[in-house]
Amino acid sequence: WGPKVREKILHHRAMVALSMIALRSNAGAGRARSDRRHQTAMMAVGSKGPKEFSVPRLGTGTWAWGNKVVWGYEESMDAELGRAYEAARRLTACDQASNGAGALFDTGDSYGTGRLSGRSEVLLGEFGERHRSEDDKGEGEEALLATKMATYPWRVTRGSMVSACEASLRRLKVDKVGLAQIHWPASNYNPLQEQALWRGLGDIYDGGLARAVGVSNYGPKQLKKIHAYLAGRGVPLATCQVQLSLLSYGPMQNELVAVCADLGVTLIAYSPLALGLLTGKYGEGGVKAPTAIRSLAFRKAAPKCGPLLRELERVGEECGGLTQGQVALAWCVAKGTVPIPGAKTAAQVEQNFGALGADLTASQCAALERAAEESGARVQQNIFQTE
Repeated sequence: WGPKVREKILHHRAMVALSMIALRSNAGAGRARSDRRHQTAMMAVGSKGPKEFSVPRLGTGTWAWGNKVVWGYEESMDAELGRAYEAARRLTACDQASNGAGALFDTGDSYGTGRLSGRSEVLLGEFGERHRSEDDKGEGEEALLATKMATYPWRVTRGSMVSACEASLRRLKVDKVGLAQIHWPASNYNPLQEQALWRGLGDIYDGGLARAVGVSNYGPKQLKKIHAYLAGRGVPLATCQVQLSLLSYGPMQNELVAVCADLGVTLIAYSPLALGLLTGKYGEGGVKAPTAIRSLAFRKAAPKCGPLLRELERVGEECGGLTQGQVALAWCVAKGTVPIPGAKTAAQVEQNFGALGADLTASQCAALERAAEESGARVQQNIFQTE
């Protein structure tokens, strides 16, 4: 094979590894619009739940919490992760535009590698318990914990989904999770399992295990199908997560934004900083990614990011000195989504929430999208994403 073929193979392997890392990490454990000013998603969640389900303008992703392979996690980081947790709660409470919504933390039962399987949920449970013990007056909105149940091959019954959610509740140390989600659809390879996932998600809601339910990696066509199914049961579909950033925005994401607005579903944007590429840290002349998998993932996109990073910098200056990453997040908010950038330190949380100080204009958004398109830089879409 020539160099170009080998490069394509390496890049594909990196993308597959990033998409499959959650599955591999737990395999050893066994069964173990909305317009631009849409800033808080408020929706009825039915008679079985509270009158309103509120989502803040920006959340915090916790994929890195427990993941050694992609993010270089070490248990010595836990104290700083705890500070990041508290910073997210404090900054969400200070964001008046979020109308009192609790801090959003996105996690999943597959987050954590090897013996650290489920570590992200465990840490959130510990941090939440400590926060409640220190807040003896009971002041402040409860955090919105949003977990995802992985579509493992052995989860082929509706009951297995319910059991998975119950296990997550134990790790999170709560009686009811804020948002329970299907991590990825099985419709592309096992339609029968997909039906079981839908039934199980409805059972989770009907059983009072979650205030609201949602999906992840569902495209517009599949989203309409599960929305119709759940509506037939009287279960509202609250959210849909999708990989969405300036380096991952095409016809599918554009259609999904419109479909979610039509259905009243909040669109959550995961990987809004494209694994850190849109911070400018790893672009032209930037530092090398700290893990091998992220280096492989950046191999093709990073060298092409210069024009987009320069446009992010220019828009940031127009907005009073925002960083490139903050502008990238502000763009996600302007598209009517709720971005959930990851954070491993309190300083990173502060940086992320700084994006809420911007209100990008339509012309600024168009300029950013044009720069992204002209650069040719793209990150690989999740292999489990459906149409």
